[in-house]
Amino acid sequence: MLLKNAAVNPPNPELFTGPSDPYVITADNIQEPPTNLRGIFRHLGPGFVMSAAIVGSGELIATTALGARAGFITFWVIILSCLVKVTLQLEWGKHAIHTGETTMAALNKLPGFKIGKANWSIWLWFAIQFFKFLQMGGIVGGVAIILNMAVPVLSIPVWAIFITLFTSLLVFKGYYRLIERFSLVMMVFFTVFTLASVYFLQFTSFALSWSEIQQGLTFELPPEMVLIALAAFGITGVGGDEIMYYNYWCIEKGYAAFTGPKDNTLAWENRARGWIKIMYYDALLAMVIYTLVTAAFYLLGAAVLHRQGLVPEGYAVISILSDMYTQTLGPWAEVIFMVSAFMALYSTLFTAAASFTRIFTDAFGQLEWLPFYHYPTRKKTIAILAWVFPLSWCGLFLFFRLPVGMILIGGFMTSVLLLLVVFAAIIFRYRRLPARLKPSALYDLAFWLSAGSIVAIGAYGIFQVLKG
Repeated sequence: MLLKNAAVNPPNPELFTGPSDPYVITADNIQEPPTNLRGIFRHLGPGFVMSAAIVGSGELIATTALGARAGFITFWVIILSCLVKVTLQLEWGKHAIHTGETTMAALNKLPGFKIGKANWSIWLWFAIQFFKFLQMGGIVGGVAIILNMAVPVLSIPVWAIFITLFTSLLVFKGYYRLIERFSLVMMVFFTVFTLASVYFLQFTSFALSWSEIQQGLTFELPPEMVLIALAAFGITGVGGDEIMYYNYWCIEKGYAAFTGPKDNTLAWENRARGWIKIMYYDALLAMVIYTLVTAAFYLLGAAVLHRQGLVPEGYAVISILSDMYTQTLGPWAEVIFMVSAFMALYSTLFTAAASFTRIFTDAFGQLEWLPFYHYPTRKKTIAILAWVFPLSWCGLFLFFRLPVGMILIGGFMTSVLLLLVVFAAIIFRYRRLPARLKPSALYDLAFWLSAGSIVAIGAYGIFQVLKG
């Protein structure tokens, strides 16, 4: 008989959990947060997974596509996109640590009506997922195109199917530690190579000038660039979906389990503050990394592609993007670009597959279609979805065959999803955060600046779509 879904902390943990299940908060897993630098770095990791998810579709394709179309004028959109979302991420991560709640469990407690067992916010999230599936289909296509360029004996559709099956197998077998380490390796490789390309750009005819950078920081937004700028805003930096996924990686890293069940003791408060501080380090380090990489991608797109009138689209997207590197480093860089581009796009595909399996399993649990906190059932469901989702993305790519357009559509819908993320973050901060964990006035100011910017930009984008 199927067990009913349980609360965040099941009343009988032995019945619901497997060995060291981070989703079940008990006193057995309590650990004091580290205070030395070595200990802090050893407990970083969720941000690496998130950064690996970001540097593919957002940075490699959406950012360079915007730079190629608009030139330097919309550089500010990209920088703002990276900076304004981090406080929302912190609020979601903080909520996961002090409550132990997963993303969907937290959404199901938001104010408002329910349809069946689920809060309206979960159904809104479901409605957006088709467009996110399109985005992931575009990423499958990008990876397949790279592999076809490297080994043209196999067609793009064949490569798409192969990489899909390979990804499913990895996610099917993989757990948090594998995902974290694999993501870190891919992220570091591509980051170093991209920053080197920007440096060597200054020794070519495409060298950047300070006046061009200043032009990109004037907060101008040409009307014809609104939709693609909003798509880039939604998908670059930490997007709405990455913020939602971040909760799972914080929980699986152990932050919530180490904090222990919430009580009124000073010891719990100190542990909660300590592990939240570790999460802050993790999120802020990730922000520095993806901001640098995003800015580098944009400048390469604006300096190299825009000046030549090249726009990455269709099956030619990767060959056009490789121009950014061969023009700055020389023809020899094409091979390294192919390896790097594969790492960037594949990191997004891999981490997204791992994230989708968890958040959908969580959503199904809130609908009481399965018992999320029953460890064997959760593990089995994640394993099944590890095959279902990538194959669905592959099918969408093979049907539409428009990788850039598919990614930008998903990016625009991510801007809409960010509005839900903002609403939830406000509830987390002002209705559910224990008074003992109240942040500083400076943090609250940054939080409201972030929320206000995202709401204004999102509302403006929706208005422009309806107007058009």
